[in-house]
Amino acid sequence: MLLGLAVLACSDPDKVTGATADGGGAGNSEKADTKAQQVEADSVGYIVKLGDIAPDFTCTLTDGSQVTLSALRGKVVMLQFTASWCGVCRKEMPFIEKDIWLKHKDNPKFVLMGIDRDEPVETVVAFGQQTGVTYPLALDPGADIFAKYALRDAGITRNVLIDEEGRIVMMTRLYKEDEFASLVAKIDQMLQ
Repeated sequence: MLLGLAVLACSDPDKVTGATADGGGAGNSEKADTKAQQVEADSVGYIVKLGDIAPDFTCTLTDGSQVTLSALRGKVVMLQFTASWCGVCRKEMPFIEKDIWLKHKDNPKFVLMGIDRDEPVETVVAFGQQTGVTYPLALDPGADIFAKYALRDAGITRNVLIDEEGRIVMMTRLYKEDEFASLVAKIDQMLQ
């Protein structure tokens, strides 16, 4: 059981190793960035699609331990992209806490991470306390993780639901009660 607020720092594994999307070294990062900017987005800014393998990233916990998204295969994973300045995020987060996290936090087959867009750790911790959430929050310096899922300048709040095989099965944008209810039902069904 998670007692209190966990804070994670996330990074792009390609940046850590110096590799780029085209398989080259750090010298090719400009070419890779250009390729990334040419990706087609959907009507709400997502650059990933249902059925895609979720783009990988690594998170460093405040205690120094590492979590890699691809290492969570075999679990249902929900990523919530958020930020303290986002009014819709503040509205949605208590519902995520009550209707998803508190219901499934003790299920070893479920992982929920809020990924905070480009804010310092002190802001993220205060944000979690202000919204009353106890699910883990992560740091996304430069919005680099976010940019793997949506156009870098696209808005938040967003939720990405990933199945046990690492495939994206649902994506939401903003907080709409009917869409959120569908997300809750999908998570419930996947964890039965």
